[in-house]
Amino acid sequence: MKLSEFKKHLSTVQSLNFVHPNGYNIARHFHITEIGLISKQFIDCGGAVHSEKMANIQIWVALDVDHRLTPYGLLNILDISQKILKNEDLDIEVEYQTETIGKYGLYFSADNFHLTNTQTDCLAKDKCGIPIEKPKKQLVELGSNNLGSCTPGENCC
Repeated sequence: MKLSEFKKHLSTVQSLNFVHPNGYNIARHFHITEIGLISKQFIDCGGAVHSEKMANIQIWVALDVDHRLTPYGLLNILDISQKILKNEDLDIEVEYQTETIGKYGLYFSADNFHLTNTQTDCLAKDKCGIPIEKPKKQLVELGSNNLGSCTPGENCC
């Protein structure tokens, strides 16, 4: 999710609800402990140079159960963060503490902000000799294209 989309959704909700990928709601007394600019330059295993920038939002749950950040309050924090984000419409990465600090993507649905799992990947599969996986298809997806079709009882399988 981009910062602009996040702000748009913040202006439409009455309360802040973040949902972990495992399905549980993050305690509503969470804190946003920092909003940062992450700039990463790296070389993949094939030798290509890459760079990326993203906005980082850190969520932390403390023991002060009376704390409740409002959407308006978070919009104010985002406004202050423009000192370092420079009005760039960056992708958002969310940090949240579970067994270790997890890094998550973000999407919005039904008045909730959902943390999404992120994955590692090889960016140079062609140079590493990693075979590219072919997409798996269900037999019903093949339908009656050039391969024909087969239904139970037709003795064609």
